[in-house]
Amino acid sequence: MHLAVLLWGFTGILGRAISLDAPVLVWYRMLLTAVFMAAILTWRKQWVRIGRDDMRKLILIGGLMGAHWISFYASIKLANVSIALVCLSTASIFTPLSDPIINKGKLEVKEVLLGMLAIVGVYLIYQFQQFYAWGILAGIVAALLSSVFTIYNKQIADKYPPRTMVFYEMSAGWGVISIVLPILLYFRPDMSLLPQTAPLTADSWYKNDIIWLVVLSLCCTVWAQSLALSALRVLSSFTATLSVNLEPVYGILLAFFFYNENRELIFLDGGRTVNVGFLSGMSLILLSVVLQTFRLIRPRIAGMRPVRGS
Repeated sequence: MHLAVLLWGFTGILGRAISLDAPVLVWYRMLLTAVFMAAILTWRKQWVRIGRDDMRKLILIGGLMGAHWISFYASIKLANVSIALVCLSTASIFTPLSDPIINKGKLEVKEVLLGMLAIVGVYLIYQFQQFYAWGILAGIVAALLSSVFTIYNKQIADKYPPRTMVFYEMSAGWGVISIVLPILLYFRPDMSLLPQTAPLTADSWYKNDIIWLVVLSLCCTVWAQSLALSALRVLSSFTATLSVNLEPVYGILLAFFFYNENRELIFLDGGRTVNVGFLSGMSLILLSVVLQTFRLIRPRIAGMRPVRGS
């Protein structure tokens, strides 16, 4: 499971490495993932018929997932990987806030307060780094969309095999983006549709977008999904959820390692001033995630207490 989460953490790194704009990048990612998944389903003979109502829901989820990825990669392009992942980590707060609205349940005051704590953290980051304003906004939109399509996914997750759902969601998302892309090109005629193809030499191979698109789709999506599914056979969904919460942590550490983003975020003025806004904001967001996680853990801990005899 941790290897799967680590691979998911690499998606931000690859998003910065690929030169394509966010909508085109996601168009290629969903297309390649759908093709790879179709090959696996055909090879393993795992095709399953989907009901008409559920197919409509999968199309909706695929569209939301595509919009989520576009927002996430736009956040990376407009800010950086760390900012995008810090904002994305608020999804664990948005989910319990969105669930009662979508499923018509009861909204808990504690979850509202935790959501407000996370929003204050994002505001502090924005206040001290307003030049990343659009990137922060895109990251928050990505987190909100992530929470929404996760809730819809849960409604039909038990009906169909995960690989089948992933194929139809990727195909639907690709179809939706294919419809919207011409409109985006009308307003952004300078948007490139073709990946950068640098020569495969020792000095320039890493600038080849096609390589990273294949790695993003095959390793960070298809392979990571397979690893997660294998792990879920022996892990509870609760343990898996706690592991997935480490994705932003892995991603930020990788961004520090590959792109030295710690110099951009933790220090200002060429390293002479500590960026109090980013550190304070990130701390509040992480605190809200930790508190939300503790709220999930506490009933489990209470249930594990030994029963004392008289």
